[in-house]
Amino acid sequence: MKPPAFGYAAPRSVEEALAVLADLGHDGKVLAGGQSLIPLLSMRLTAPHTLVDINRIPGLADVTVAEDGSVIVGALVRHAELLAHAQAFEALPLLRRATSNVAHATVRNRGTTCGSVAHADPSGEMTAILAITGGSVQIAAAGRRTRDVGAREFFLGPLESCLGPGELAVSVRFGAPAPRSGSAFLELARRQGDYAMCGVAVTVTLDDSAEVTTVRAAYLSVGPVPDVHDLTAPVAGQRYSTADWRAAGELAASLVEPEGDLHASADYRRRLVSVLTERALPLAAADAVARTQVAA
Repeated sequence: MKPPAFGYAAPRSVEEALAVLADLGHDGKVLAGGQSLIPLLSMRLTAPHTLVDINRIPGLADVTVAEDGSVIVGALVRHAELLAHAQAFEALPLLRRATSNVAHATVRNRGTTCGSVAHADPSGEMTAILAITGGSVQIAAAGRRTRDVGAREFFLGPLESCLGPGELAVSVRFGAPAPRSGSAFLELARRQGDYAMCGVAVTVTLDDSAEVTTVRAAYLSVGPVPDVHDLTAPVAGQRYSTADWRAAGELAASLVEPEGDLHASADYRRRLVSVLTERALPLAAADAVARTQVAA
């Protein structure tokens, strides 16, 4: 199918983009990588009056590792660029573990990490990573101060965020990992590069004796928004190498409320939550040990 007719604007600064978006209101859509927007246009699931192409705006394609260890990703950073960013991987390995699962190489070459977050697809990898790292989205609008919105407040529902008319997500910040913590990411799809039937991002934090203190998980394709679940109770105080990770997986399955669709039933998704969590947690715990040894 062909997209409906639309106007086109190509601002050369953030200020110009915000002015254009303010004038357009609900009739404007931001174009960055276009890997989500263009298919929606082609299927006529959205029909904006004007596309506001931000690709010519300088200063939005930077990846910055902050002093606190968080990773700030500009609105024009492609998935492939983030995937190859050595400092970002060193600061937050979970970013690369998740980004490497985003669709196919062609999509990663054009699609933007910030755009993926703004798209608010609960099947997207980056929404879950923003949630589990306690990250935030920096939002700008003409005539207003830039605001930072945490993941819990940003995601409102499937393909629905708190971004309002005239607003632009200029960057996303992925929060720094806790000391003595490790991470893992697993997902299962019918074919490599397809949307995951279920995916999980987990973090495990250990104490000085390598015993478990905190376990957290966020899921893809399971709920309307990327909720973060605390799975600490069944494994608290247990040594990482012998912890009852199966019990943590069973707890996760009891906490989620998946829906079925043509790809997987709700019961199958709940089973995948249990299995993938059980498999991911020991990987995250081993990562915590390895990263602590490196830091020491």
